[in-house]
Amino acid sequence: MALPATEHLHPAATGLDTLPAAAVLGHLLAAQGAAVQVVAQVLPQIEAAAVMMADALRGDGRLVYAGAGSSALMAVADGLELGGTFGVSADRVLLLMAGGLPVDARMPGDTEDDADEGTRAAQVLRSGDVVIAVTASGATPYAVAVAKAARARGAKVIGIANAVGTKLFDHADVAICLATPPEVIAGSTRMGAGTAQKVALNMMSTLMGIRLGQVHDGMMVGLVADNEKLRGRAAAMVARIAGVEAGVAAKALDAAQGAVKPAVLIALGQAPEAALGLLSDTNGNLRAAIARGL
Repeated sequence: MALPATEHLHPAATGLDTLPAAAVLGHLLAAQGAAVQVVAQVLPQIEAAAVMMADALRGDGRLVYAGAGSSALMAVADGLELGGTFGVSADRVLLLMAGGLPVDARMPGDTEDDADEGTRAAQVLRSGDVVIAVTASGATPYAVAVAKAARARGAKVIGIANAVGTKLFDHADVAICLATPPEVIAGSTRMGAGTAQKVALNMMSTLMGIRLGQVHDGMMVGLVADNEKLRGRAAAMVARIAGVEAGVAAKALDAAQGAVKPAVLIALGQAPEAALGLLSDTNGNLRAAIARGL
């Protein structure tokens, strides 16, 4: 049986273990850069995926990240960041990983072959959900089973893989093929393939956040400050956008219970209830709410 592209040997592999450290690191860095370059080939698909994700959150749908092994870790990392970055409620994000999410440094490899577990995990899915299934080979039984079951249950599927023409894409509404070069360490897809996955996932969720109105002039205004670092960041955003002093921004943020967007409107003179009303009327778009409140 032919090996998948992710298992092929890299041209720099021969004698790699005999090279000086600087040469090894140079090969590794070059391979990472080459992996990132392939993302530029799938920008239309990444845009389509981001639109699909935004539509799900505008409605009653959820974002469901699914995968096994290192690919699942890339997916889970993106899902876990959505709340802190874009204010996405935790109940709108599901994390499905073969064998369950790790609680220590052990991550068994055999769980990725359990297609039945993938099918069972997908039973929580429903119409309106969007599944982001990630697998380097595109043939991982768990990830493919989740995608197949998701489609059967009326959910949409975004498939991300590092190989052309894979099984995963047979069940994907949006197929993102990150055709990364062979790994310097053959089969170690936590490296180049994982880097390309991480970049694509970051771009998808960031464009989604922008389309949902959670970004204003490059600032994450969907943030709800719940620690000292975030309160400082949030207050600075409020002060900058509203054009007010730090003290005024801090008081507005208190009145908004740490939420940046209503705090900006409060700093601009709106009562808390009116600020929330403006945001509701503009589907959470701060720029539109500011314009309407002037």
